Amino acid sequence: MAKWTPTHEAPEPLEGPVVATVTGGAILWFVLFLVQLPFYGWLDDHGHLWWLWTCLAGAGLGLIGIWYVRGREAALKRASAP
Repeated sequence: MAKWTPTHEAPEPLEGPVVATVTGGAILWFVLFLVQLPFYGWLDDHGHLWWLWTCLAGAGLGLIGIWYVRGREAALKRASAP
């Protein structure tokens, strides 16, 4: 079996407001958690309690993501400085 090789160059990665995007996502997950919190009893009764914990996990992973992309942005700035 022959090894597959690409026939064209890969495009450059898109750069944008990565820190703002990840921060916005983390805030959105936390807001969704807060919105569902008053419905804890209903979610528990209907077997949907995992919705609440999914939102909290998304917010927590978003915080890790913010830390990661801020470090990445700083490393890119250090690498591009003369």
